[in-house]
Amino acid sequence: MSTTLPPPLSPSGQLPQQLAVHGFAVLDAAAFRELSACAEQDLQRLCPSWGDLPPDTYLRDGGHYRRRRHSCFVVQGDQVELAPHRAHWQSLHYNALHGGMQRWFEPVADSVIGSPAWPLLLRALARVSSQLKGTQRWFVEAHQFRIDTEGGIGRPTPEGAHRDGVDLVAVFLIDRRGIKGGETRVFESDGPAGQRFTLTEPWSVLLLDDERVIHETTPIQPLDGQGHRDTLVLTYRANGFQAG
Repeated sequence: MSTTLPPPLSPSGQLPQQLAVHGFAVLDAAAFRELSACAEQDLQRLCPSWGDLPPDTYLRDGGHYRRRRHSCFVVQGDQVELAPHRAHWQSLHYNALHGGMQRWFEPVADSVIGSPAWPLLLRALARVSSQLKGTQRWFVEAHQFRIDTEGGIGRPTPEGAHRDGVDLVAVFLIDRRGIKGGETRVFESDGPAGQRFTLTEPWSVLLLDDERVIHETTPIQPLDGQGHRDTLVLTYRANGFQAG
């Protein structure tokens, strides 16, 4: 049996203080629903879309363990705007493995973007970002990931411990099935302190002040046959999308 360390959960009302003091926070699903006003059934209706993610063809480690979709949005106040489809780009400074490439992924499905929960969760995290960094027009990149163990091992963060070059990162655990590993690790970007834990509850979320902490997730292996780990990663950045 795989042993996991529980995450250090925060009530939604203590989220600003937790982020300010520690640079990261974890909300369980109930706390996130309270924060976002998303109904549980509306969030659950999004989950089947992770079964229809195309392969990531850009993996430089030669692996075939990652599937994903990617779309971009602009959030200002209550307004959520779908941005024209664009490549995902990161500099080599933030991603030594895949940085410097224009990576084009299939967009997030219309059924997800048009769902009742989608604008609520985007707006909720924009409010968190503004509490943390000041009121801004937020440029949001949304990534749906499935990491599988078909080849024996899957790497959620093949680039290792990293920052994303944004202001806020949100990592939602959507599903975790038939695997061991997948431990989340968060470290001070300029110090020795760190914490390790495993997200296991669907729609629990890790929030990161990207300027202050670095993060990674350890590889996953199958427990019995093929398994997978599904996540939704949302990044919030002021002053525009990253572009090469």
